[in-house]
Formats: sequence, structure tokens, C-alpha cells
Amino acid sequence: MRHPQGSTTPDEPLVVRLRELKDGTGLSLAALAARTPYSKSAWHRYLTGTKRPPRGAVEALSRLAGADPEAVLALWEAAEEPPAPSPPEQAGRSRPRWLPLSALALLGTAAAVAAAVTVSGRQGSPAPAAQTLLTAPRCHDRSCQGQLPDASVCARDAQTTSMVSDTDYDVRLRYSPACGTAWSQVRVRTPMAREVSVRAGQDVLSASYPADDSAEDTSPMLAVRSPKGVEACAEVGGKLACTGLDVEPPGE
Repeated sequence: MRHPQGSTTPDEPLVVRLRELKDGTGLSLAALAARTPYSKSAWHRYLTGTKRPPRGAVEALSRLAGADPEAVLALWEAAEEPPAPSPPEQAGRSRPRWLPLSALALLGTAAAVAAAVTVSGRQGSPAPAAQTLLTAPRCHDRSCQGQLPDASVCARDAQTTSMVSDTDYDVRLRYSPACGTAWSQVRVRTPMAREVSVRAGQDVLSASYPADDSAEDTSPMLAVRSPKGVEACAEVGGKLACTGLDVEPPGE
């Protein structure tokens, strides 16, 4: 049975299974928040069916409970709203499932503009309109929410405001003043599957990448006024590392 986008019901198989996994861990909501990038109140909404959990939350709870994430993700996908049609994937290139069609459109626009500049340059004079498109951000504030930083040009003025290093990878909190957005970026030292997430209050966005995807390394962007109170996390090889500025203690 379908429900309004972003919500489930308490008796839905996914919610029932998530409650079983939570009970199996023996952890409280505060303890779950301390071990994942998701807050105590977010876990309450996921486990009561008030809000549909993100893919990363389902995977994180499955791992904490020692369950097979794929079996639980099958329930998560079954409860998902029918996706809008998307262009065929390029052979041999993986793309995170969360990527919205608007981001794909931005990528196509960037490619078209780059081609226009190349052709114009061969004729001896760059196209002013194309130059403007390449230098100006294509989104700002809420219109950037959920977009890739590279696709929206927000990465161009981005600053690393906080960083933490692990044995196998680094996690950076990145902030774009021009776009008013923040995101998490992970740099792995060897090819490994990873999940990258960014959180500001109750807003959490994440993306998962397989080990053979060496091109993508960021979470989607969150619209924020400043990097203060934003937390960037990455889970690589079962290890979670987070960094941020003035982040509230887990479970608050």
C-alpha cells in the first residue's frame, strides 16, 4: 500500500523489521544516535513510521544488529514510491540511487555550455553568455538542497571548515558561501565502499558509493546559513568518522 511521500505506517513491514533490529541491538534511541549520523528524534520518527528512513539509516541499523543489509533494503525499496523515469545509465559507470533528475539536468547543461565555449574559442572569441554560466552558481540556498556540489558549481568557492583523519580516509566538512550550502567529502586512500552523510539539526542527506566508483566522494548538499552546527560523516569499511563545528552532542 502506498502512502504520502516521506512517510510510512507503524505496521508496514519495513517499520516492523526496523523495530525488531533496534530491539535486537539492545540500544536506546540516544545510543543509536551516538553510533550513527542520525539524531535521536530522527530515529524515533523512523521507528514509528512518521518519516521514511534514508537508505543510510537502514544500512546502519542492519549492521549494528548484525543483520544482512540487503534483506532489509529489499523491504525499504518495496515501500518506496515509484521512481520517475530516468535516462539510461552509461555502461560501466555507477551512480548513487539518491541522485535527482534535476542534478542530471545540471550535468547536461554544464556539458552543453562547455562545448559552446570550446567551439567559440576555436573561432577566436569566447561566448560571453557561456562564460557567465560557467562562473555563476546555478543554484542558491534551498534550490541547492540535495544537489551535487560539482554539478551546481558550488564546489568552486568551497572552504574546508573542519576535518578529521582516519587510518584509511579523511572526512571534510565543506561550505560554499556563494551557494549557502554545506556537504561532506571523503577521500579514501584505497578503493573502498563508503557512505557519506551531512547533518544539520534534523536534516540528513547521504549517498553510498561502491568501491569501484572512484569519481564520486561527496554527500548531497544541505542549505545552511553557515557551517556552524553542521556535521559531516563518512563510514568506510565499517568505521565511522565525523567532523563539524559546534555540533550538538548525539541524542540531543
